[in-house]
Amino acid sequence: MAKTPDRPNILLFITDGMQARTLMPGHDCKTPTIDALKERGVHITQAYTPLPTCSPARASLMTGLLPHNHGVLEVEHGVDPDQCVLRTEHMHWAQRLQSAGYATAYFGKWHIERTGELEQFGWQEHDIRGAKDHANASQKGLRVDDTLDPETVQQYQGPEGYNDTLKYAVTDVPPKERQIGLPASQACAWLKEDAPVDDPWVCCVSHYEPNESLVVGREAYEQYDVPNLKLPETLHDDLSDRPNIYRRDQQIWQDVSDAEWREILACYYGRITELDSQLGRVLGALESTGQLDNTVVIFTSDHGRYVGGHGLEAHNFGAFEEIYGVPMVVAGPCVAQGVVTDARVGFHDLCPTILDLAGETPFEASDSKSFADVLQDPQAAAENHREGYAEYFGSRFRLTQRVYWEDEWKFVFNGFDFDELYNLAEDPLETINLIDRPEHADRVRLMMTGVWRRMHETEDTTLLNSHYHSMRFAAVGPNNGKV
Repeated sequence: MAKTPDRPNILLFITDGMQARTLMPGHDCKTPTIDALKERGVHITQAYTPLPTCSPARASLMTGLLPHNHGVLEVEHGVDPDQCVLRTEHMHWAQRLQSAGYATAYFGKWHIERTGELEQFGWQEHDIRGAKDHANASQKGLRVDDTLDPETVQQYQGPEGYNDTLKYAVTDVPPKERQIGLPASQACAWLKEDAPVDDPWVCCVSHYEPNESLVVGREAYEQYDVPNLKLPETLHDDLSDRPNIYRRDQQIWQDVSDAEWREILACYYGRITELDSQLGRVLGALESTGQLDNTVVIFTSDHGRYVGGHGLEAHNFGAFEEIYGVPMVVAGPCVAQGVVTDARVGFHDLCPTILDLAGETPFEASDSKSFADVLQDPQAAAENHREGYAEYFGSRFRLTQRVYWEDEWKFVFNGFDFDELYNLAEDPLETINLIDRPEHADRVRLMMTGVWRRMHETEDTTLLNSHYHSMRFAAVGPNNGKV
C-alpha cells in the first residue's frame, strides 16, 4: 500500500540507560541534534519506563504489555533458559505493521528474547550481530583493551571474589568504528539503498549506550569542563527514611570521590553526545533521500541511570525518577511543533501509539494506551495522561515493587520493606518520604487502591492472591481496587 499522510514512515531511535533530565534546559549534557528535534516536535518530559531494566522494558515496548504479562521480568541473558522467557502468543506491533504493508528493519541491540530470529516478530530486515558481540563481552566483564587511553581507565574492583570490570575510559577510536556507531551505519545503508520510496516503512535503530561501561571518544569527552560539572543534588542523600536495600546498594559507591563522579558524568554525557551525533547521521540519510518530511521520528530510551543520583549508580534498586524517567521526543507529520508537555506516558505506550500513527487499530490491552492525541494537540490532551504505572521484580535479587503516579503524587508499594510516598511538585528530587506522615494517610490508601486497580485491570494475579494472613503488607487490600 502506498504511503500517505496517515501512513507515514516511522523511525524509532532507542538508547539504553539515558536519564530524561539530560534533555532539560540548562543541563550540562550536550545534545544539539535532539535539541533541534525538540524544536520541530513534542518533548514529553514525564515519560517513564514500565520497568527500569533493558529486556523487560524493550519487551513491553514491542507488545504494549507490562512485564508480568509478557513474561520477561529481568535481563534474559542472566537467568536459566526456562526463566524470563518472552511469551510469543502476543503479537508485536512490527508484525501488525508488516501485515499492513510496511517494510520493517531493525538494527542494533535486541535483548528481548534469546533466538535473535527477529523475522518471527515482524522484522524483515535486521542485523544485531554487533549487538550480540557486545552482549557476549558484557557477560565476560568488558575487559580493558589496547584501544583505551591507559591514563583514563578506571575499573570496578572488589570486594574479594568479584571480577574486576571496566568502569570508564577514554578512547581515540572514533564512534563510527566502535559499537556505538554500528546501528546508525546499518540504518543509513538501509535507508539509502533498500528502504522503499513509494511504500511506508518502519526502522528501529537501537543501542547499548550510554549504559554499560562508560567508554567515550576523546572528542566528545573533551567537550565537557570536567572539574566544573554539576554534581547531582542528591549525591549525598543519606536515604535514612527509604528502604534498607537502597542504603545497602549505596554502600557500593561510598568511596567514590566528587572528582571521580565528575569524570563518570563526563563519560556518560560524552556518550550521549556521541549518540546525538549518530541520530544526526540517520536524520541526514533521511534528508538526503527526501524522506525526512514524511517520517515520524521518535527518540527515547528504555530506562534511565543514576550516575550519582541519591549516591547510586546503574539502574537497579531505588524507585527514583533518575531510572524511571526516560527521554521522549517525537517529530514529524501531524505532530505539533516546538511544544513541551508534562503528559505522563509510558515507554510501553509507544506500542499502541505507533500503530495509531500508522493508521492501524491498537491491540486490545489495558496495560498501555496510545498517546497520539498528545502528539497532535499536547495542550488539550495532556489531561488524558496523568497516571502512570510500573513494576519491578528485583533483577537477580528478588523483591516486589509497584510504582504508581497520579498527577504530582508518586507512590511506591514495596513488598520487601516499607512503602514510599513523594510529592514530585514540592519535592522533585524525592528526598522526603511522606509515607508515615499522619496527614497523608488518606492519600496512601487512595494510591494503594490505585495500585490494586491497575493490578485488576492488567490481571497481575500473583499479588491479587495475597489475601493470606502473613502477606497483608498493604495499607488496603486487593478488594479495594476492584472495578
